[in-house]
Amino acid sequence: MTRDLTNPAPVSAAKSLFRADAKAKARNAAEARFKAYGLTAILIAVALLVVLVISILSSGLSAFKQTMITIPVYIDAKIVDPKGGAEAANLEKVTTLSYAKVIDASLTAALEKAGVDLGDAGKKEIAGLLSKEAPAQVRSQVLDNPALIGQTVVMNLLANGRVDGVLKGRVTLESAKLDSNITPAQVILAQRMEEAGILAKRFNWSFITAPDASELRPEAAGLGIAIVGSAYMMLIVLGLALPVGVAASIYLEEFAPQNWFTDLIEVNISNLAAVPSIVFGILGLAIFINYAGLPASSPIVGGLVLTLMTLPTIIIATRAALKAVPPSIREAALGVGASKMQAIFHHVLPLAMPGILTGTIIGLAQALGETAPLLLIGMVAFVRDFPAAPPEGMFDPAVALPVQVFNFTTRGDPAFVERASGAIIVLLAFLLFMNILAIFLRRRFERRW
Repeated sequence: MTRDLTNPAPVSAAKSLFRADAKAKARNAAEARFKAYGLTAILIAVALLVVLVISILSSGLSAFKQTMITIPVYIDAKIVDPKGGAEAANLEKVTTLSYAKVIDASLTAALEKAGVDLGDAGKKEIAGLLSKEAPAQVRSQVLDNPALIGQTVVMNLLANGRVDGVLKGRVTLESAKLDSNITPAQVILAQRMEEAGILAKRFNWSFITAPDASELRPEAAGLGIAIVGSAYMMLIVLGLALPVGVAASIYLEEFAPQNWFTDLIEVNISNLAAVPSIVFGILGLAIFINYAGLPASSPIVGGLVLTLMTLPTIIIATRAALKAVPPSIREAALGVGASKMQAIFHHVLPLAMPGILTGTIIGLAQALGETAPLLLIGMVAFVRDFPAAPPEGMFDPAVALPVQVFNFTTRGDPAFVERASGAIIVLLAFLLFMNILAIFLRRRFERRW
């Protein structure tokens, strides 16, 4: 019996390849929902990130501008150099109180010359417009250049933190009535000085380069020592964690025998990566300070503590990078007569280098943002002087950027909140740079096989 190929049997609609059945429709719907959930999660994360960035930038960008009072200052020799001769020993004996008299007189004269209506502001209120750091500014310039004595020099002097708040919208007439650090007359006078061009906001380089100031001078507070301290600690972490972590990873992955002891080590390394950072701070306090006798609040102790924290991250990342190299690379190297050491260091390690560098920089970025362990080793202390150059500076007192943010937020003056947000921006800039560097190094050393 022959089959009639011209009239094939009709195919059931339920089993047609061109029509989805109930199960296929359910699978497609589930897949569509999963894609929608994933896209929604990404959009929510991006939205929260945008809100966070906008919040930080809106409150912190103003820290990079500082209100300055630009006036001609007459360096009265009778006050700053009463003995004459401009000898360094005599000039150093003149305190900032004497220089305060100089700039107070110069400010009053400048306001009168510019025709600024003083209103109800008295001499004390006029002098209060200047920061308490301003006399130190003038004194420092005179000590650096004694030829300024007897001359009239145009200077940009720091305004008081509250006056700075007037120009930034943080202080108003209404708030001044309830503020013991500024009066409504000073607010009005500051507005008139701004109109006259005597008072203006300028880019604040000192915020990046200057050390921290006291709780009474937020306008003079800077991040200089914090940046140097963080850089010193990152050098220590990089110099210790990278070679030790890579060496340990190579041994565990390529040479160590597979037994209960190596399994125990691997489990402990994974557990150390999950240990709270404050535990490492307690360990550093007990071993490096109390036992070893290293100076507290020093970059060397902070660097050693952060090294212990970073090692598990580097080891895990390095082992993952070594595992990603195909076994055929090792077998080919051994097949042409290379030793196991040569196969690892000449062939496997170069191919794993992008992953190793990426893991290292991510570990350094994590260490850069740690605060809790540094608080326990005393890096929360107020430090005025910059540490010396390495290696001596590794043992000098210093602070770190995250700790400096913590210090700013604990102070009562609202201007320090602005400084804290500005410090966060600097910290995020460092982290962004390190992540960009990680991407560059990964692409630079990446090899195809």
